[in-house]
Amino acid sequence: MDRCEHGHYVCADTILARAKESGLRKTKALEAVVEAMAAAGTPMPLSELEKVPSVAGICDRTTLFRLLNRLGEHGLVRRLGLHERAAFFTLAMPGGHHDYLICKECGSVELLKVDCPVRELENEVAKTSGYTQLYHELEIYGVCPNCND
Repeated sequence: MDRCEHGHYVCADTILARAKESGLRKTKALEAVVEAMAAAGTPMPLSELEKVPSVAGICDRTTLFRLLNRLGEHGLVRRLGLHERAAFFTLAMPGGHHDYLICKECGSVELLKVDCPVRELENEVAKTSGYTQLYHELEIYGVCPNCND
């Protein structure tokens, strides 16, 4: 995946433009959260995101959680993990995605570093079903090396 002019894999400006198109108000909290997530370039748990200085100075944990859920409802943020304790959040870009490994024990999330095995299936489904604009989200669950020890 290419980097934007700011050096991020997911460009905050693109997400903010999509938020506006979705009818979300551009608030300081929205900008801070999207920019922090774009700069991180990796899924973040709520506990880490709330400690980012630009976010911490604008919204509390409850407000942040509500904002992430609202962004998720509009397809701008993807929630990863098994339950609330281990929830991670990542920005969602149309036409580009990442697949993840998620530990069932500690809840850690790791980028799956192989070519996506589902793209060919997606293309076949599109050909045979007539569906368009297909996408998928792949999460593989297991026990990480740290928890196996």
